[in-house]
Amino acid sequence: MQLVQASAISKSYAGTQALKNVSFTLEQGQVHALIGENGAGKSTLIKIITGAIAADQGTISICGNAVGQTTPALMKSLGVAAIYQQPSLFGDLTVTENIALAVEDRSMLGRVDWAKRRQWAKELLDRLGARIDPDQEASSLSMPQQQMVEIAKAIGGEARIFVMDEPTASLSDTEVDHLFRVIGELRTKGAGVIYISHRLDELSRIADQISVLRDGESIASRPMKEVDRAELVKLMVGRDVSAIFPKQKVPIGETVLRLRDVGNVGSGIRRVDLEVRAGEIVGLAGLVGSGRTELANILFGLTPATSGSIALRGKAALIDSPQAAISAGIGYVPEDRRHHGLVQSMSVTENTTLATLGAGLLDFGAERQIATEFASKLGTKTASVDVAAATLSGGNQQKVVLSRWLATKPKLLILDEPTQGIDVGSKSEVHALMVQMARDGMAILMISSELPEILGMSDRIAVMCQGTIAGVLDRAEATQESVMHLAFPVLPKTRGVA
Repeated sequence: MQLVQASAISKSYAGTQALKNVSFTLEQGQVHALIGENGAGKSTLIKIITGAIAADQGTISICGNAVGQTTPALMKSLGVAAIYQQPSLFGDLTVTENIALAVEDRSMLGRVDWAKRRQWAKELLDRLGARIDPDQEASSLSMPQQQMVEIAKAIGGEARIFVMDEPTASLSDTEVDHLFRVIGELRTKGAGVIYISHRLDELSRIADQISVLRDGESIASRPMKEVDRAELVKLMVGRDVSAIFPKQKVPIGETVLRLRDVGNVGSGIRRVDLEVRAGEIVGLAGLVGSGRTELANILFGLTPATSGSIALRGKAALIDSPQAAISAGIGYVPEDRRHHGLVQSMSVTENTTLATLGAGLLDFGAERQIATEFASKLGTKTASVDVAAATLSGGNQQKVVLSRWLATKPKLLILDEPTQGIDVGSKSEVHALMVQMARDGMAILMISSELPEILGMSDRIAVMCQGTIAGVLDRAEATQESVMHLAFPVLPKTRGVA
């Protein structure tokens, strides 16, 4: 049975065609992946299916019945539930209260049976295998726990159609495995899942069918088993996968960063030896929890080293604060772009110049000129450098963060998950910028959880395990197997010097 049938959907915004004659179906017991670059039309199609906006043309049918004027309340009553990358729980309320708000009829009057509410919440969570205290405040939950609560809310509301938008973006491998088990159980009970993700490598594990949007149009819809990653990339962006990792060999210069026995007891980093040279991209690989971001925090002075030595361009350096790191020529693009990389409400100009502001009067004209120059240099797509950073796509937000640190003229740039949550085309652009920065003599330390990115962009790969460097691989000898061999603590490891 078809749970969802979207037929010939079209939608325009102020003359811009967001969707053009797009059709999409979701079968009972199916996981249907929807992929495409940012701006391809995925979000618009999902908003139409969930009732957030109305289509200009076309029809939406749920379980074979055409739906007229769609609204979020109507679509929810028909069994449609959306679970977004950023859950929408009320932080000051308990898990039980959040579930009750979503499930109960709010028009009901009378005495609240709190014991019954709590028991119902616990039963829903138990069905998902989620070990979460129903009395716990939502604000204290981890991201995967919040997602489990969102799914519990949907199940409690008798949802049959689940829309999951980038559900694994903030999850560890173990958490992803658990989420996939939950999705598998939903599938076996007859539910359908519309699954949106930029992580193409995970789709073969979870999706039955895959549909590709490009520039607001349907490009292809095929069984997942009939396509591979290279073909998906070509369908999405119209070019081969090799273009996504445009690595070029550039001259390697002097050693910019040298670490010897660096550690921090509080963050679990111990006896790290590492070197990064001018013009070199060193990939920092490892499992979640291996210490990659913790090491970056040491290098940027957020959690200063408690042992060992740090040298920059041959001279001992005391990096005890971010200010000291910036003064020493270190830039840092953090993993969490939305919360730590950008001030969403500030303009593109203000975000670009934030790290270079000094004491005294501000020169707004000069700031705007700097932002304009970097927007042009990096190809940032924005209506103006005066608009809020929150209005930009993920890929363009990342370019603004890069602009901020390039404006400081760093000798060493630390990139923590530089392409997380952005589409394949934007990844290609960010990778090309990295190559250009290396060609200009910058030393780059790139942290990434995506092995194809590590292998495709690194000159050398330093693999972390349990807070230290387990080994270093040259580009020519590195494979997924050799990286993972070093990453797992249960396997023999060899300390190396990068």
